[in-house]
Amino acid sequence: MTDRIEVAATELRPLLEEFILWARVNAPDSDPELVGPAALWHRLAFSSDLGTWKRADLRNLLLDRMPKVVEDPDSAADGMLPAVDAYLTFLSQTGRLTKGSDSLDGLREELDDVEDEFVELMEELLDDAEGDDEDEEEETSDLGDFEPFADELADLPTIRLRPDAELAAAAREVPLIAKARDLAVWVGSGRRVGEDTLLSDAEVEEALAAAGLPRPETEGSLAEAVPQLWNVWNLAVDLEFLEPGEGNTVAVQDDTSEWPFGDDEDVLDAWMLGLHSIDYGDPELPDDDLTMALAGLTRGVLVRLLLAGGSRELDGLRQELADAAADLDELGSDAWEAAGDPLAPAVEWLTGYGMVTLDEAQGAGGTLSLTALGTEGVIHLVDDADIEIDARPAIESMSAHELLALSAELPEEEADAEFAAWMRLREPGRAAEELLEAAAEDESDALIRVQAASVVGTLGEEAVPAWQAALKEPSLRPYAATHLSQLGVEGAPEPTQDDTHWLILDMWTISAGLGRSEFVSSLRDIGPDLLNNLLEVIWKIPHAHVEELLDLISQVHPDKQVAKAARRALFKARSHQ
Repeated sequence: MTDRIEVAATELRPLLEEFILWARVNAPDSDPELVGPAALWHRLAFSSDLGTWKRADLRNLLLDRMPKVVEDPDSAADGMLPAVDAYLTFLSQTGRLTKGSDSLDGLREELDDVEDEFVELMEELLDDAEGDDEDEEEETSDLGDFEPFADELADLPTIRLRPDAELAAAAREVPLIAKARDLAVWVGSGRRVGEDTLLSDAEVEEALAAAGLPRPETEGSLAEAVPQLWNVWNLAVDLEFLEPGEGNTVAVQDDTSEWPFGDDEDVLDAWMLGLHSIDYGDPELPDDDLTMALAGLTRGVLVRLLLAGGSRELDGLRQELADAAADLDELGSDAWEAAGDPLAPAVEWLTGYGMVTLDEAQGAGGTLSLTALGTEGVIHLVDDADIEIDARPAIESMSAHELLALSAELPEEEADAEFAAWMRLREPGRAAEELLEAAAEDESDALIRVQAASVVGTLGEEAVPAWQAALKEPSLRPYAATHLSQLGVEGAPEPTQDDTHWLILDMWTISAGLGRSEFVSSLRDIGPDLLNNLLEVIWKIPHAHVEELLDLISQVHPDKQVAKAARRALFKARSHQ
């Protein structure tokens, strides 16, 4: 079946690409992307002829087949029938609706007849999906779930992250990492551990002293009375300071004693390895069910601090989390009461990991605030949860490559503002040099290259030295030659035909990245005659994407002669290697 689907999809692709372009002008209110599944299953289940459509087949397709295969019933309920209507109209107007089909009017009448039933079927699918989501949420949701805050997080103003050097300096001072290092060094090489308890009580005494942790008063087993020690032990494993060995042994890693490391990147990598240790701050109670009722509390603290701009009065935060625990779990209130002050271990761990500070002199019960390191950490946790948030490097620490990569994802006005702020911090000549150096880092990244050239092109005469240096970079030479020529720089090389072809390939690369319909549209703007002429020579350009672009043109261009010319050019490009 998979082979049949692939063959049918390949057969349909040029027709659907042409329909998408047609729909922009003739059916702008329809969503042509919704037609793909319907057209594909019509081809697979009802007619081998793409242009033969019958009323009975249309009804069966929409009411029997589509409910089984549709991926987004919400969008389908709103837009699939109008999209299919537009597609059938397209087939009729372009002469592709065959004589064996029912009339366009008859097919449209059938669409009207099935509309209510189709929408009802889609709504049933939505209800089923929502029920599944609710069941899943009931099973997985806890106090640390960020999803309920997704909209609020997305609406936050831009968060500026501090420079790596500043963050690394803070990470080097994190007390819990130092404790984990000292514990790991004490463990040494090849220490045998037990199966029921990792360490004997005598070893626990030594380990507590090594890690700088207090010895609790207990009449029972010491190993069972030191949860903080085991949290630090687990942190040492997370940080890769400790590693399990053969035969129930554990050993310190070779470079552990070198913490805090000298390289900022190594320091931050280590700190990030231990970031998920924040869960060790959740309260541990004798009753497992009560413990689970407060699961995620430490993450819940972090997300609420972030949403509040970085700081909260502790009493208000405590009450909000107590209410949240009661709402989420029927044991939440009992667990909160049994824990005494559930926030205490969470705040202690977050403070120890350098993520928060507590000012007991301010606010009701004190004020808890995220540190720069804490903000960095919670942003990573939000990102891990696949939730949108606008967090960007601080302008003063942003590299040219970071700026270009970020700006590629921003609306034009925001991107311009980022560039303007970044440029104000350096001389124009230096800015040009940094941007072009960043653009030269990856020859395959056409978007970064085009952005850099566009910005540097606004700097005029002050960018001349940077452009002259860029002449030595094959991927930048076309831009450098073009701009130096426009500036009338004496002795500058004139842009060659190869330079022009390189620029075209860069633009095609960007267009292809926007989707096939955008790519086809950009090719059609050129016209088949000029495109055929280009294909005769452009395969010679040693561009990183020339082969895949030629392959793509051969697959998607609706003009068979152009597609054939692209296949010939692709063969030449591959033979030329």
